[in-house]
Amino acid sequence: MPDIPLGVLDLVPISSGSTAPEALRNSIELARRAEEFGYARYWFAEHHLNPGVAGTSPAVVLALTASATSTIRLGSGAVQLGHRTALSTVEEFGLLDALHPGRFDLGLGRSGGRPSPPLPSATPVVDGRAPNGLRIPPRFSFERLLGSPRIALQRKLLLLPKAESQEYGEQIDDVLALLAGTYRSPEGVEAHVVPGEGADLELWILGSSGGTSAEVAGRNGLRFAANYHVSPASVLEAADGYRAAFQPSDVLDKPYVSVSADVVVAEDDDTARELATGYGLWVRSIRTAEGAIKFPTPDEARAHVWSDEDSELVQDRIDTQFVGSPTRVADQLEQLQEAVGADELLITTITHDHPDRVRSYELLAEEWRRRGHSSQSS
Repeated sequence: MPDIPLGVLDLVPISSGSTAPEALRNSIELARRAEEFGYARYWFAEHHLNPGVAGTSPAVVLALTASATSTIRLGSGAVQLGHRTALSTVEEFGLLDALHPGRFDLGLGRSGGRPSPPLPSATPVVDGRAPNGLRIPPRFSFERLLGSPRIALQRKLLLLPKAESQEYGEQIDDVLALLAGTYRSPEGVEAHVVPGEGADLELWILGSSGGTSAEVAGRNGLRFAANYHVSPASVLEAADGYRAAFQPSDVLDKPYVSVSADVVVAEDDDTARELATGYGLWVRSIRTAEGAIKFPTPDEARAHVWSDEDSELVQDRIDTQFVGSPTRVADQLEQLQEAVGADELLITTITHDHPDRVRSYELLAEEWRRRGHSSQSS
């Protein structure tokens, strides 16, 4: 098996009984420890109006984290372009690169749009399994979430009055042109971003299906991160769509794919399952559109009375969370890597107690290293 680097995707989760400042301090410490453990990347997600998630601005948290680390690559997973411009994004990451050159990944994602319709995948799925046995659950409908009053309010608060989001592919074209110093308006006026133009950033597109994001990443010859942890049903479609659209660029001569997974590791399977007890209730809060709650303790999670509707909301995510001993979880990650043909894996772990979260990443890194995988990305 080829060397497959591991990275970290951090939502800056807030645990029950804790606060946003504590969560931010914990995430910065975790980034420092992940660097010690040999992880290749540390990315921050962007979420808004969630009581249990403090990661609202990747660029701000990245600036704080860069000063606490020295070698690990840092990035956004992802900056959501639905409520911002190409210029503001390039300016923010240009500032970061000016002080910490060559360390940042600019991961870009869509937000606020309708999900792409299901597309055919080149990889067959039979009885909910990929050819190598990876679980591919039924597709979850995000219509309820996207049509909720909370999401409508979020969009209203993030966008200026009467503002409309730019078409995603055009935004990516503008980001690339501003970074390269080749931007021209339709009237022929040049725009040069200082700092930002010429910044040594590694660009990624994040996507959950084989639709717009995968196509934009492919035709621009950019790296692509497929979200198994968000939408496990469409991860094969996403990777296949990206590869089908891929055109060689100055950045890449062949496709390059990362894939994310929700993971909890402990010394043994029973301990890991206990640490992961709150996951289902936390996912439920997201999928009911109330916003991610503070991550509950196992006892708090067990106190919830589950309805059939609740269970259906979260079953695909529970079935595809990798929970167990280092050996068990590493086996599952290798299965995911093989099924998707991934070049890297992106790990997101949430537990109620911060030391358990740090230990999960440490145990996984030790097992991954024992299997001969390097921490270097290409």
